[in-house]
Amino acid sequence: MYPVRDDEPKYAFLNDPESKERSQWGRFIELVDKTSSLYGQPLRINGEEVKSDNPNRYKQHGFHFTADNCIGCHACEAACSEKNNNPPHIAFRSVGYVEGGTWPAFTRLNISMACNHCEDPVCLKGCPTRAYTKFAEYGAVLQDPDICFGCGYCTWVCPYNAPQLDPVKGQVSKCNMCVDRLEAGLKPACVAACLGGALEFGVIENTPENRDQAKLDIPGFPDPSITHPNIRFQQKKTLPREMKRTDSMPIKYHRDDRAGGRYRPEVDEKHGHERAWNWGRLLRSHENAHVVFTLSAQAVMGAFLLLMLGLWAAVPGLDQLPAAPVAKPLPWILVALLGFGLFKLNMHLGKPHRFYRGFNNLRWSPVSREIAGVSLFFMGLGGFAFFNLFDWTPMRLLANAFAALALAGLAIGSWYMYRLYRIPARPFWDHWQTASSFYGTMASLGSTLIGLLALPFVPAPDALIRILAPVAMAGLAAEGIGLLFHARDMKRRGGEGEAAYYEQTTRYGKTWMLRNALLVFNLLLAAALYFTGVSTPAGVTLATVFAASMLVMAYTGRILFYALVIPTTMPGAFFWKNRGFIEHAREIGLADREQVGVVHERHHPFRVDELLQTIRETSLRDMMAHVRDILVWKNP
Repeated sequence: MYPVRDDEPKYAFLNDPESKERSQWGRFIELVDKTSSLYGQPLRINGEEVKSDNPNRYKQHGFHFTADNCIGCHACEAACSEKNNNPPHIAFRSVGYVEGGTWPAFTRLNISMACNHCEDPVCLKGCPTRAYTKFAEYGAVLQDPDICFGCGYCTWVCPYNAPQLDPVKGQVSKCNMCVDRLEAGLKPACVAACLGGALEFGVIENTPENRDQAKLDIPGFPDPSITHPNIRFQQKKTLPREMKRTDSMPIKYHRDDRAGGRYRPEVDEKHGHERAWNWGRLLRSHENAHVVFTLSAQAVMGAFLLLMLGLWAAVPGLDQLPAAPVAKPLPWILVALLGFGLFKLNMHLGKPHRFYRGFNNLRWSPVSREIAGVSLFFMGLGGFAFFNLFDWTPMRLLANAFAALALAGLAIGSWYMYRLYRIPARPFWDHWQTASSFYGTMASLGSTLIGLLALPFVPAPDALIRILAPVAMAGLAAEGIGLLFHARDMKRRGGEGEAAYYEQTTRYGKTWMLRNALLVFNLLLAAALYFTGVSTPAGVTLATVFAASMLVMAYTGRILFYALVIPTTMPGAFFWKNRGFIEHAREIGLADREQVGVVHERHHPFRVDELLQTIRETSLRDMMAHVRDILVWKNP
């Protein structure tokens, strides 16, 4: 329980004598009916059961930010970090700013932002481990770092950059609304520390004293319709028509008088139009594990589908595969390739030894569903590979049963592998082109993989290539068409999606052009292979060049997919909030200095001693309880 000092100032105490019935989003502010069994239940804070007598305890609370009053002193940041004992590289609350006009009519607008404890928290629905809970008490969205296994998906889906992934501890943590202070009748630490009276806190929709606005957004604030955040704004000073970010993001905000004067994000061509490679940044990307996993999984899925078409449907050309010498080892090669992708993905987690928690949120999280689907596919593929070794009829039946299981897992896993990227907070991904890219890769890389493994061993390789080449062409065509529509739609939508497209054509312009050129080149090569076959030295050369070119194109396209995305985060200007500073700090070694606040890849994710300690401390009863919680979903 947070101790209340004898000399606590009056402004630090909560004071909400009245409140409205509904929020501006139409939801009830009173979160629990007084007749409910939940009403009056104590919270357990720091090992102590707490039961507050606050009459507004079960009403949705939120922040009120008066932008005109913020002087950019960062006292709220300091108070928050001190209260939560945060290391230098983690900040639950941060202050950024946007600027507009020219001297002498120059304007800066400061924005202090933390978790907004939204009415529709996408972090809660996205988290595969169910580390998030929306509490009836104060409407706080709380996160348990001990449950988190460090996948970072909540940092992707949150538009406000509220969850903070700690690369040292390998887990996420975030603002907890200072519920221990609320239970004691005090406002959050950041509010009590605000020097300019810019931050206030109370029951949502209650306009603080001397304030008369409760707007849903201000310049630089992401679209509030994504999560219905519990923060309100006042901003009355006249601003220029255009406000710019001072960080490295190519974003500015333009006032749209047709939309009630709301400031909408637009592209700021601050980096010019010179095209560059930037291969170094791509190769150092933290998302390389996702690249390896998605490409290997999609290639294996496509290859397995082709294998099953040959085995079950006896498609001409593919019907050679079951009788070929490679028929027995081929499924094992697919198992090994997918296993490698899964290993890379798992080791990407902050806590790889907690991987089993990825199944915890099957009801809501597309990540949990993807993990379940891909795991089912992996198990089915492994079973098929094993029983396929035997020609005895019962074994063949078991092999077919496992193949059917693998196909079910393939359908589920591939669909949610796509769906988990349809994130409104990342507009560059939130487009059907993600599906055309993923399923196109399944066809093109899957057919390429079958060709590499089977063409040297089948009796009629030309018949096989005349099936594989059109499949690869269809996959490449689907990806190319998707890219054309994606480029058109990003430019039409504007905002962060168009800004990411601008980065693609400038900062990574040469790499982007290489990917596009290889896509066209591979289409032509596949067409040539269809007509020439692979029975001649020229055909073999074409096939070799095609396979190598496909690998380069697939990796280049996929790493661009991850590196280019620009989220709808708040504008930043200082240290870790500025992506350009982080990249610069890593390049010159400054990131290794703890006081800078940028920690670069210090986390060593897998430690055998931690795994053994976990096994020793976990009883059989706890393990069974965890399995029960997975199978029987509980309301979070």
